[in-house]
Amino acid sequence: MDSAGLYVYGLSVAVALLLVLIYDRCRFSELDAIPAIGPSGAVSSWLGVVRFIKDAPAMVQEGYQKHKGGMFRVPLIDKWVVVLTGPQLIEELRKVPEDELSFDHAMRDLLQVKYTFGIDAQEYPYHTQVTRNHLSRNLQALFPVVYEEIHHAFSVITPLDQDGWTKVRIYPEIMKAMCRVSNRLFVGLPLCRSPEFEALQQQFALQVVLRATLVNCFPKFVHPIIGRLLTNTPSSIRRCMTLLEPIVRERLQTLDQFRDELSAQPNDMISWLIDVSDNEHRNLRSICLRILVLNFAALHTTAQSFTHALLNLATYPQYCTPLREEASVVINEDGWTKSAMTKLIKMDSFLKESQRFNSTTLFPMMRKAMRQFVFSDGTVIPSGTHVVAASLPMHLDEEYFENATEFRPFRFSQRREDDGEDPQILLASTSASYIPFGYGHHACPGRFFASSVMKAMMAYLVLNYDIKLEKEGERPPDEWFMMNCSPNRQAEVMFRRRRPT
Repeated sequence: MDSAGLYVYGLSVAVALLLVLIYDRCRFSELDAIPAIGPSGAVSSWLGVVRFIKDAPAMVQEGYQKHKGGMFRVPLIDKWVVVLTGPQLIEELRKVPEDELSFDHAMRDLLQVKYTFGIDAQEYPYHTQVTRNHLSRNLQALFPVVYEEIHHAFSVITPLDQDGWTKVRIYPEIMKAMCRVSNRLFVGLPLCRSPEFEALQQQFALQVVLRATLVNCFPKFVHPIIGRLLTNTPSSIRRCMTLLEPIVRERLQTLDQFRDELSAQPNDMISWLIDVSDNEHRNLRSICLRILVLNFAALHTTAQSFTHALLNLATYPQYCTPLREEASVVINEDGWTKSAMTKLIKMDSFLKESQRFNSTTLFPMMRKAMRQFVFSDGTVIPSGTHVVAASLPMHLDEEYFENATEFRPFRFSQRREDDGEDPQILLASTSASYIPFGYGHHACPGRFFASSVMKAMMAYLVLNYDIKLEKEGERPPDEWFMMNCSPNRQAEVMFRRRRPT
């Protein structure tokens, strides 16, 4: 075929795909009763798609201001999404059963699970049970090794024997540190420090998001083709199996012995996964897939949240002193323990305020209608529609947070002093007006682990380093793509080793 023929063929395919996308958008005419932000026609709505890609926060903020307490819709490449605003609707969303508005099916579509993780990981999510139960239950006993890994990771990033200020491109280094700390509990030494294992986990976590986004750019009927062309999951699992095979094989071979002598079984994620899995999933491939999925969950959001917090601290270095003073008192009394982390009241507040102020996503709550659903205000949600909750506009709303557009690091610790102990004020807590971790039954099961690790990492840094930006007070802008927000990937933070006084 000559070049002219190829051009005509390519143009024909492009036009056909465009027509299918327009047809798909026309199918959502049942949503016409819900106000749209931007043009709502089958063709003109593509202008809204372009705007959403370029500036989703402003678009969602506009919808929030116009329809606060109600709903609106925004156009994504492949569909309209209905956005709920305000605690009342979010509380109602929390209570809807899974068979009506499904979290699992929303995640399948968002992350294109069939092509990124494989359906097995979602249909048999025994790793979620392990995260919610075993990880939380064992964190107190395992916290000394968490601290040990934090110390090792940051001593590599910012050597303790180095004098003067050291400039660090912070986001990739926090990714490395979070990977090592998490995997100290997932797979143990020495694998958690393996450059090959670290690279595999980071690459897989990044590629899941990129590949899911690309697949969602195409009509559903071509997803099987595009998904299989783009997926790297089989090769990632094979690489993980090569690295984990000696460990998992040894655990499986001595499983009967471990059951008889529980104290002899290593206390880590691999052992917990083997313990709760059924016979069908108690094998090397299944365990490796779950390790990849758990790393995706740990690295993709926790590293971003902590980087946001560290950039905020470097922007306002005057807050290092009160955080350092608190950490010094608590650690001197209780050591590097999980119980000590619960006493870091100001640290907890600083991290919670950072999550309020710098989101990692506009839509931390997402559901898919499995059949037609009617909200209490009479709004009809057709089957197949995605429903989300807008977090950032609510988090920056004066009705729910005083001086909401200001970064006030001790906002929550001050409330604790004024109002007394309140679980809703803690970093890992969720409510209908504070949803970085989601809300309700599907709130992030690893948030208690994540909050403890982030507090330990921040405490370690303020105790051992002075921290600032090279250009004082000028925080590099966050990077938005559609509804997802990442801290600036080129941002640099200055560290200087503190000497004992």
